[in-house]
Amino acid sequence: MSLKDIKDALLSMISTLEFVDIIDVVFLAYLIYMLLKFIRETRAGQLVKGIIFLVCGYFISKFLGLKTITYILSETLDVGIIIIIILFQPELRRVLEKAGRTKIGTRFLSFGQNSDELTRKWENAIDIICDSCVELSSTQTGALIVIERQVRLGEQIETGTLLEANPSKELFGNIFYPKTPLHDGAVIMRDGMVLAAACYLPKPQKDELINKKLGSRHRAAIGMSENSDAIVIAVSEETGQISVAMNGVITRDYTSEKLGNLLRSEIIEQKNDTIIPFKDVISSDSERRKKK
Repeated sequence: MSLKDIKDALLSMISTLEFVDIIDVVFLAYLIYMLLKFIRETRAGQLVKGIIFLVCGYFISKFLGLKTITYILSETLDVGIIIIIILFQPELRRVLEKAGRTKIGTRFLSFGQNSDELTRKWENAIDIICDSCVELSSTQTGALIVIERQVRLGEQIETGTLLEANPSKELFGNIFYPKTPLHDGAVIMRDGMVLAAACYLPKPQKDELINKKLGSRHRAAIGMSENSDAIVIAVSEETGQISVAMNGVITRDYTSEKLGNLLRSEIIEQKNDTIIPFKDVISSDSERRKKK
């Protein structure tokens, strides 16, 4: 094909281009961009390089007339979609989970309704969580508290012991006290209640890239936050430092006030920001503490 033929083909395509075609191309380009961004941040990048290598090998062998190699690569690529689904199953699952955690997915595909009672439960639970973490920090008692949000943590709950108890400082103290049956593992909270204890959490995706100074408790917190939208609080038994993991990122040096502000903004404010503004929650909390 000559350059003139290519030019004529491009002009013909442009002349028949409609507005809906532009939207189609832009949307496809955005999907490709998001796919490449996702691949770059996961181990799927190496697998994609292998697939590209096979595709290039197919065209080269076809150009050189290597019939046997062309046939083998052709048959391999014919089942490529199934292979991709099998190889990328963990990554595809995380993508779909993230899509479900977006505002659109949360609002239009939610099966539950937030209530004033649930808000009150979380207000009380957040106070107890903050006070408990401060006490555990002062005694350098290791702790791991997972706050479930949109993504249900049934797989992790099944590994622990069901409690379904109201939260209290005494309960957290007994659970995480060293050498007790439930201290080795994480507490999972749902709807302001302590649902289960001694639960095992998944490992982080890129364990080798995490700071070597972080212990197994902090690594488990990062792993859980990577696999869900949960808020994971970790108290170090070496330093007593309070850390929080969200979306695969861990931040440290939390005080009671700083932790309370974070939990209210992420749980109460997002659950019902039109009924209970963040500033009203802070002021009501301050008044409650003064009364105590």
